[in-house]
Amino acid sequence: MALGTATVSYELRFDTGRSCLDLLATSHPVERLRSVEVLRAWITGSGLVPPGTPLAHADAAWLVDFRELRGRIDLLIRGALFPEVRNWASYAPALARVNDAAHTAPPAPRAVRVHDGTLVRELEGPPERAALLAAVARDAVELLTDPFARAGLRQCEGDNCPIVYLDASRGRRRRWCSSEVCGNRERVARHRRRAALARA
Repeated sequence: MALGTATVSYELRFDTGRSCLDLLATSHPVERLRSVEVLRAWITGSGLVPPGTPLAHADAAWLVDFRELRGRIDLLIRGALFPEVRNWASYAPALARVNDAAHTAPPAPRAVRVHDGTLVRELEGPPERAALLAAVARDAVELLTDPFARAGLRQCEGDNCPIVYLDASRGRRRRWCSSEVCGNRERVARHRRRAALARA
Protein backbone atom coordinates (compact mmCIF):
# COMPACT_ATOMS: atom_id res chain seq x y z
CA MET A 1 0.00 0.00 0.00
CA ALA A 2 2.84 2.35 0.65
CA LEU A 3 4.54 4.07 -2.23
CA GLY A 4 8.24 3.72 -2.98
CA THR A 5 10.77 6.18 -1.67
CA ALA A 6 8.81 9.30 -2.48
CA THR A 7 8.50 12.29 -0.20
CA VAL A 8 5.68 14.79 -0.33
CA SER A 9 5.16 18.15 1.30
CA TYR A 10 5.18 18.50 5.09
CA GLU A 11 8.29 16.26 5.18
CA LEU A 12 6.20 13.11 5.18
CA ARG A 13 7.99 9.84 4.44
CA PHE A 14 6.73 6.91 2.43
CA ASP A 15 9.83 4.69 2.37
CA THR A 16 9.23 2.13 5.11
CA GLY A 17 7.66 -0.50 2.86
CA ARG A 18 4.18 -0.59 4.46
CA SER A 19 1.46 1.98 5.03
CA CYS A 20 1.21 1.10 8.73
CA LEU A 21 4.96 1.74 9.15
CA ASP A 22 4.67 4.97 7.15
CA LEU A 23 2.05 6.06 9.69
CA LEU A 24 4.50 5.32 12.53
CA ALA A 25 7.11 7.49 10.79
CA THR A 26 4.82 10.51 11.14
CA SER A 27 5.81 10.88 14.80
CA HIS A 28 9.58 11.26 14.27
CA PRO A 29 11.59 13.38 14.84
CA VAL A 30 8.62 15.60 15.69
CA GLU A 31 4.87 15.24 15.29
CA ARG A 32 4.18 15.38 11.54
CA LEU A 33 0.40 14.99 11.72
CA ARG A 34 -0.04 18.52 13.03
CA SER A 35 -3.20 19.38 11.09
CA VAL A 36 -6.01 17.86 9.08
CA GLU A 37 -4.35 19.26 5.94
CA VAL A 38 -1.21 17.20 6.65
CA LEU A 39 -3.31 14.12 7.40
CA ARG A 40 -5.03 14.50 4.03
CA ALA A 41 -1.61 14.69 2.34
CA TRP A 42 -0.50 11.57 4.23
CA ILE A 43 -3.64 9.61 3.28
CA THR A 44 -3.07 10.39 -0.41
CA GLY A 45 0.71 9.98 -0.29
CA SER A 46 0.47 6.61 1.45
CA GLY A 47 -1.61 5.25 -1.40
CA LEU A 48 -4.71 4.64 0.73
CA VAL A 49 -6.70 6.61 -1.84
CA PRO A 50 -5.99 7.47 -5.47
CA PRO A 51 -4.54 10.93 -6.18
CA GLY A 52 -7.28 13.54 -6.48
CA THR A 53 -9.72 11.71 -4.18
CA PRO A 54 -11.80 14.31 -2.32
CA LEU A 55 -10.94 14.41 1.38
CA ALA A 56 -12.50 17.76 2.29
CA HIS A 57 -14.83 15.98 4.74
CA ALA A 58 -11.85 14.91 6.91
CA ASP A 59 -11.90 16.85 10.17
CA ALA A 60 -10.14 17.04 13.54
CA ALA A 61 -11.75 13.76 14.67
CA TRP A 62 -9.88 12.02 11.84
CA LEU A 63 -6.60 13.41 13.15
CA VAL A 64 -7.31 12.12 16.66
CA ASP A 65 -8.26 8.65 15.38
CA PHE A 66 -5.22 8.30 13.10
CA ARG A 67 -2.88 9.34 15.93
CA GLU A 68 -4.55 6.87 18.30
CA LEU A 69 -4.26 4.06 15.75
CA ARG A 70 -0.61 5.02 15.22
CA GLY A 71 0.07 4.64 18.96
CA ARG A 72 -1.54 1.20 19.09
CA ILE A 73 0.27 -0.04 15.99
CA ASP A 74 3.55 1.31 17.36
CA LEU A 75 3.05 -0.75 20.52
CA LEU A 76 2.39 -3.91 18.48
CA ILE A 77 5.29 -3.38 16.07
CA ARG A 78 7.77 -2.70 18.87
CA GLY A 79 6.40 -5.75 20.69
CA ALA A 80 7.18 -7.82 17.59
CA LEU A 81 10.67 -6.30 17.28
CA PHE A 82 11.55 -6.51 20.97
CA PRO A 83 9.44 -9.32 22.52
CA GLU A 84 11.69 -9.44 25.57
CA VAL A 85 10.45 -6.01 26.69
CA ARG A 86 6.83 -6.38 25.52
CA ASN A 87 4.37 -4.90 28.02
CA TRP A 88 1.54 -7.43 27.98
CA ALA A 89 -0.77 -5.21 30.04
CA SER A 90 -0.88 -2.59 27.27
CA TYR A 91 -0.19 -4.95 24.35
CA ALA A 92 -3.43 -6.94 24.65
CA PRO A 93 -5.78 -3.90 24.59
CA ALA A 94 -3.83 -2.39 21.68
CA LEU A 95 -4.14 -5.66 19.76
CA ALA A 96 -7.88 -5.81 20.41
CA ARG A 97 -8.38 -2.22 19.20
CA VAL A 98 -6.33 -2.76 16.03
CA ASN A 99 -8.29 -5.95 15.29
CA ASP A 100 -11.57 -4.06 15.84
CA ALA A 101 -10.45 -1.25 13.53
CA ALA A 102 -9.49 -3.77 10.82
CA HIS A 103 -13.09 -5.08 10.59
CA THR A 104 -14.50 -2.12 8.68
CA ALA A 105 -14.31 -2.63 4.94
CA PRO A 106 -11.87 -0.31 3.18
CA PRO A 107 -13.11 1.78 0.26
CA ALA A 108 -13.55 -0.34 -2.84
CA PRO A 109 -11.52 0.94 -5.79
CA ARG A 110 -12.63 0.59 -9.38
CA ALA A 111 -10.78 0.95 -12.66
CA VAL A 112 -11.90 3.95 -14.72
CA ARG A 113 -10.76 4.76 -18.24
CA VAL A 114 -9.48 8.32 -18.71
CA HIS A 115 -9.35 10.39 -21.94
CA ASP A 116 -6.21 8.68 -23.31
CA GLY A 117 -7.58 5.19 -22.66
CA THR A 118 -5.42 4.53 -19.61
CA LEU A 119 -7.06 2.86 -16.63
CA VAL A 120 -6.76 4.66 -13.31
CA ARG A 121 -7.90 3.72 -9.83
CA GLU A 122 -10.87 5.63 -8.46
CA LEU A 123 -13.17 5.28 -5.47
CA GLU A 124 -16.97 5.12 -5.72
CA GLY A 125 -17.27 8.12 -3.40
CA PRO A 126 -15.45 10.01 -0.67
CA PRO A 127 -13.80 7.51 1.68
CA GLU A 128 -15.04 7.31 5.25
CA ARG A 129 -12.71 7.65 8.21
CA ALA A 130 -13.45 4.15 9.58
CA ALA A 131 -12.67 2.56 6.22
CA LEU A 132 -9.31 4.31 5.91
CA LEU A 133 -8.39 3.45 9.50
CA ALA A 134 -9.38 -0.14 8.68
CA ALA A 135 -7.05 -0.22 5.69
CA VAL A 136 -4.08 0.81 7.86
CA ALA A 137 -5.09 -1.52 10.70
CA ARG A 138 -5.50 -4.41 8.25
CA ASP A 139 -2.03 -3.67 6.84
CA ALA A 140 -0.63 -3.93 10.38
CA VAL A 141 -2.50 -7.19 11.03
CA GLU A 142 -1.19 -8.68 7.77
CA LEU A 143 2.36 -7.58 8.56
CA LEU A 144 2.33 -8.91 12.12
CA THR A 145 0.78 -12.26 11.18
CA ASP A 146 3.01 -12.99 8.18
CA PRO A 147 6.16 -14.68 9.54
CA PHE A 148 8.22 -13.83 6.44
CA ALA A 149 7.25 -10.13 6.44
CA ARG A 150 7.58 -9.88 10.23
CA ALA A 151 11.13 -11.27 9.98
CA GLY A 152 11.99 -8.27 7.79
CA LEU A 153 11.05 -5.69 10.42
CA ARG A 154 14.01 -3.54 11.41
CA GLN A 155 14.56 -0.45 13.51
CA CYS A 156 16.95 2.07 11.99
CA GLU A 157 20.50 1.86 13.35
CA GLY A 158 20.92 5.62 13.02
CA ASP A 159 21.60 7.60 16.20
CA ASN A 160 18.34 8.30 18.01
CA CYS A 161 16.22 7.17 15.06
CA PRO A 162 13.21 5.03 16.04
CA ILE A 163 11.92 4.57 12.47
CA VAL A 164 10.83 0.99 11.77
CA TYR A 165 10.94 -0.27 8.19
CA LEU A 166 10.51 -3.48 6.24
CA ASP A 167 13.87 -4.72 4.99
CA ALA A 168 13.32 -6.11 1.51
CA SER A 169 16.97 -5.74 0.46
CA ARG A 170 18.96 -8.65 -0.91
CA GLY A 171 20.25 -10.61 2.06
CA ARG A 172 18.23 -8.35 4.36
CA ARG A 173 21.26 -6.22 5.18
CA ARG A 174 19.65 -2.78 5.15
CA ARG A 175 20.76 -0.84 8.23
CA TRP A 176 19.04 2.53 7.99
CA CYS A 177 15.54 3.83 7.40
CA SER A 178 17.05 6.00 4.67
CA SER A 179 20.49 5.76 3.13
CA GLU A 180 20.22 9.45 2.22
CA VAL A 181 19.31 10.57 5.75
CA CYS A 182 20.55 8.29 8.54
CA GLY A 183 23.01 6.40 6.32
CA ASN A 184 24.62 9.61 5.14
CA ARG A 185 24.74 10.95 8.70
CA GLU A 186 26.55 7.77 9.80
CA ARG A 187 29.03 7.98 6.91
CA VAL A 188 29.82 11.61 7.75
CA ALA A 189 30.31 10.73 11.42
CA ARG A 190 32.61 7.83 10.45
CA HIS A 191 34.64 10.13 8.20
CA ARG A 192 35.00 12.70 11.00
CA ARG A 193 36.15 10.02 13.45
CA ARG A 194 38.80 8.80 10.98
CA ALA A 195 39.94 12.37 10.32
CA ALA A 196 40.19 13.07 14.05
CA LEU A 197 42.24 9.88 14.56
CA ALA A 198 44.54 10.83 11.69
CA ARG A 199 45.15 14.26 13.21
CA ALA A 200 45.84 12.72 16.61
